[in-house]
Amino acid sequence: MKTTSECGPVTRRQFLAAGVVGGAVLAAGCKPGRQSVWEFFTPEEARTLSTICDQIIPADDYPSASQAGVVTYIDRQLARFYRAHRDAYRIGLQNVQELSQRHFAQVLEALTAEKQLQAVLLMETEQAEFFEMVRKHTFEGFYGSPRHGGNRDAASWQMLGLSEPPLLGRAQYDLRERGGQ
Repeated sequence: MKTTSECGPVTRRQFLAAGVVGGAVLAAGCKPGRQSVWEFFTPEEARTLSTICDQIIPADDYPSASQAGVVTYIDRQLARFYRAHRDAYRIGLQNVQELSQRHFAQVLEALTAEKQLQAVLLMETEQAEFFEMVRKHTFEGFYGSPRHGGNRDAASWQMLGLSEPPLLGRAQYDLRERGGQ
């Protein structure tokens, strides 16, 4: 067994480096075990919202709302600009699950596509304000800029036959390339 004298003296730099490494390891071990891609939603809430959004914009020849990243868009917005809507989403998604249990005796995601649509139609009448907010945010995420987390691979723009718009502030460079200015 080595003793301190066999290892030589420990310098202040080595001691501090060991403290920093040890602190980083300790901090990493103390973080909550949330292994989620979501900034605001729990995985269960994300699945519920995904089901609702896919009834608003279902897949056909083009991706559904969730396939196009709408839930990611809404999650990011709730973590930033739509913070005021956080409680409405938490309560609304819980109420949707209660509605689904009450009418169909299953959670929304477990229902057939036909019954999911029925549940969302019930949601539209029983939770009109929440439904309208989700519908609005679904459309924003589906048709908006991909840089905000939705409209993955510009799916909706391709569906509409639109080319991707230039980035703001880029038009002046495009003009120079074409011989303008």
